[in-house]
Amino acid sequence: MKKFFNEDIQLNLLVLPALAGTFVFIIIPVFFSFYLSFCKWDLLSNIEFVGLKNYFELLSSSNFGLIIQNTFVFAISTAIISIILPLILAAVLNNKIRGSEFFKTAYFLPFITPMIVIAIAWEWIFDPNNGLLNYVLRAHINWLYDTKTAMIALIMVSAWKLVGYNMVIFLSGFSAINPNLYEASKIDGANAVQTFFRITLPMLSPTIFFVLVITTISSFQVFDLIYLMTQGGPMDSTNVLVYWIYKNAFEFFNIGEASAGAYILFLIILLLTVLQWKTRKKWVFNE
Repeated sequence: MKKFFNEDIQLNLLVLPALAGTFVFIIIPVFFSFYLSFCKWDLLSNIEFVGLKNYFELLSSSNFGLIIQNTFVFAISTAIISIILPLILAAVLNNKIRGSEFFKTAYFLPFITPMIVIAIAWEWIFDPNNGLLNYVLRAHINWLYDTKTAMIALIMVSAWKLVGYNMVIFLSGFSAINPNLYEASKIDGANAVQTFFRITLPMLSPTIFFVLVITTISSFQVFDLIYLMTQGGPMDSTNVLVYWIYKNAFEFFNIGEASAGAYILFLIILLLTVLQWKTRKKWVFNE
């Protein structure tokens, strides 16, 4: 008996729901939001096309300049800490120290912990009156309520959450390095520091590049940490671009400006990723 559907049609039908979901929930919103970035709309009135007005107003606004600055400070600081610290931890744990499996698990747990739990725990740690951090430092610092320290506190939390994940990636990179290279360095009389900078870092550079790219992108897209801990305050000192987009779109109903901000963020991430990709040949080895 001839089959009603051949194998190719059956396979296409199986992937059709996923394709339909991608088209409806990703592709259409992307193009529609791009169109809205050139419009004025508050979700109630008719859509009014205003051209590049939204972009000009945002780029000339001092408040939006502060938002961009906060975003860069947060993202770059988080990326630097979330690369250097996990790299050091991975180098230590790669030496098979006693209890290394326990430390791997302990460092990775924050990454899989829900952000709401992390926010509650760290809000208590940063509490100016009864917080653990002030108790240890023997100080009274308004961590989340002072414009000078609020961003520092958020960077600490974000880096702490990412350390375990990046450390695991670095450990996988360490395992891919040929042990014969270390044997050769010992024969040549190289010490631990020379071995690390002359062999480990160059051989690990592709992994470092990967971690740099994904950490930078995720740091520029931070939202939940800001929403849960500071709501962009105090005085917009921790207000970053994604949170600003959310506020303008769903609280102030400035859909056009929010869409324009979203595409400015997209352009920033795109340019930084292209820059990282173009410069990789100067410091990434063993590709």
